[in-house]
Amino acid sequence: MLCKGFAPLLGETAKVLILGSMPGGESLRQQQYYAFERNSFWWIMGELFDVGWQLPYEKRVAKLTSLQVAVWDVLASCEREGSLDSAIDSASEEVNDFVGLLQEQPIQWVLFNGGKAEQAWKRLVRPMLQASQVKEPHTLKMPSTSPAFAAMSAQVKLQRWRAALSATRIFPNLLVK
Repeated sequence: MLCKGFAPLLGETAKVLILGSMPGGESLRQQQYYAFERNSFWWIMGELFDVGWQLPYEKRVAKLTSLQVAVWDVLASCEREGSLDSAIDSASEEVNDFVGLLQEQPIQWVLFNGGKAEQAWKRLVRPMLQASQVKEPHTLKMPSTSPAFAAMSAQVKLQRWRAALSATRIFPNLLVK
């Protein structure tokens, strides 16, 4: 099945870009990033930035992007059966325009929401950046917020995301609970 991603969640400026690979089935149906309730993305963002499930989607997005955090996916489209990254047909992958985004936004950090996003970035995006001489931001692979990554508890995922976002030095008032 052909899957087409979304436009980035982007405010006026973004210093941190959180990248997934491609929205899952529930996200595609609802046309919202991380719409599957068992995905811990919005729970983690809620714990860190007070933009969790308690807010309507549009308010979560507005508040998160006002904090200079953008959300997007490496892939603009791909062929995939189901929702798992492992089901993506790598021959069908088309990437989003990161050259244009990085020329327009002061992104300092790219946080990959899981290994597939990082792998696709290294294989498909990094060569495009090098060819266009666009400076690559700092990158960091994060534990996937997907429930398919069950090897790590949500609490440990939260600790890792908090530590990484604190290390960027962009968020001096990061919520510590």
